[in-house]
Amino acid sequence: MLSRVAEITSSTGQPREYRVEELAEAAGITTRTLRFYRERKLLQPPRKEGRIAWYGGHHLARLRVIGELLDRGHTLGGIAELIGAGESGRDVADLIGLRDEIATPWSDETPVRLGWDELVAAFGDQLTPENTAETIAQGYITLDEDGITHISRRLMDATLALVAEGVPLAAVLAASRKAQQHLDAVAEAFTDLARDHLLGGLAHVDDLTPAEAAGLTERIRRVRPLARATADAQFSLAMDRKVRAAYERLLARE
Repeated sequence: MLSRVAEITSSTGQPREYRVEELAEAAGITTRTLRFYRERKLLQPPRKEGRIAWYGGHHLARLRVIGELLDRGHTLGGIAELIGAGESGRDVADLIGLRDEIATPWSDETPVRLGWDELVAAFGDQLTPENTAETIAQGYITLDEDGITHISRRLMDATLALVAEGVPLAAVLAASRKAQQHLDAVAEAFTDLARDHLLGGLAHVDDLTPAEAAGLTERIRRVRPLARATADAQFSLAMDRKVRAAYERLLARE
């Protein structure tokens, strides 16, 4: 923190000013990029002294915010919206935190890579073009010359275990397709619930004050584990009902 204060303060104790080349160097960007940000109105106008444009510490801070947002995956259009909200008197950090919390992935799956030799050893003659195409269509694998990358080690391990138990790979994929469709509907139900009762139909985060953004961010963090716990409990109860019903049908036939 002290180094940053020193960086934007001159030897006389006054706020330091930068020419365009100096500001670009301090921010770690090119002068062309800096001018592009100016054209996109992401950067405040400099102070003019004749033909010389002077930039201050607030310009350097803005450039660092832009760089951080780009690193976090925000588009320039989204950054302009956030910065506009900040200039309207709102805290950009709170708004960024809310956006990031809404967009944070729910899954924590670890991808796994398998070579063709490993796949043939695991699936044998079930490694057909049809089964491969179905797995790709479900969005689980990508192919290259040396093998595949599956988006979830847990799902891949479960698939391998089921096939090892004698369940055909095509049947596993058919069940996966059906489960995916139902789970998409479950996810949509929770998404609608969050949109209607937590986000309140919010269209843009800059509709909120900083306090509202921070409060809503915390609510979303609290609700996330509740949604997962509810879905898990409902799945377990559904399995109880379906297994019991299937067992009773089996007894009735006997």
